[in-house]
Amino acid sequence: MGRLRTKSDYEDLRNARILENQARLASLGLQKAVSVLRSIASSAKPAKSKTQVREYNKKDNKITPLRRSDRLKQTTATADVTRKQISRRRSERLRGKEVGGVSEESEERYPRYGREGRRPANKPVVKVSGLELHLSPEDSARRCKSKGRGSVYNPVFGISCHYCRQKTLCVEEDCKRCGSFDMDQPCIGKTDCSVCHSSYGVLCRACLKVRYGEEMEEVRKNKEWMCPHCVEETGLLPYWICNSSLCLRKRKMSPTGLAIYRAREMGYKSVAHLLMDELLQRANKSRR
Repeated sequence: MGRLRTKSDYEDLRNARILENQARLASLGLQKAVSVLRSIASSAKPAKSKTQVREYNKKDNKITPLRRSDRLKQTTATADVTRKQISRRRSERLRGKEVGGVSEESEERYPRYGREGRRPANKPVVKVSGLELHLSPEDSARRCKSKGRGSVYNPVFGISCHYCRQKTLCVEEDCKRCGSFDMDQPCIGKTDCSVCHSSYGVLCRACLKVRYGEEMEEVRKNKEWMCPHCVEETGLLPYWICNSSLCLRKRKMSPTGLAIYRAREMGYKSVAHLLMDELLQRANKSRR
């Protein structure tokens, strides 16, 4: 009962305060002013109907020009601009220049070699003018102690072998290119094909002996030496192929891996001789 009585006292007090505030507003004349302002606002603003549709105002694009290409505007560029665009987007071969050559600036310092006027693959052009390059004593000692493949990696002056694809300095003590960074000299630790002068004919000492059964000293003396790719194209050795992983995959053949141990156990000189015999046996079986 006490709670109900307290609630009724609060409501009586609230209602009395509301009546008091209304009487005060009426004495000040505010209610009349509010009604007058509401009537003015309602008369100035037209009433919206439920079916009224908002008017769409299309933007005028004539102020700023449209961004269209020359082809859509049907305008032709000048001859100079066209010539510049063609020169940028066309290769040297399409522009009539010789492919595989060097620039005119380095032509005097790096003369051309080979039958077709191409530089040897074991003597690529590297511009080092104005730089003094030296090989550290630690790297120099470590360079000549590896097993024919090279253990000193150099991304600038190292020449990548076609088989192992290691861009290392060669292990030859007399190599001026890898020992003293003389870019005018070829790398004597990497081979160069006398026919193609391409990266296919660049092989290090270890890969040359293990994969193809040839010695580096014999290759240097033979000025007519051809890489496995050129030997295959000329047909000098039937069923002779390059056994690098890249070339075997192009033939849809799986890479041989460390097949030198199996080749030597079977009495073959190298992995290339083993593959040549296997391909010959497969050809004979298919003929029967």
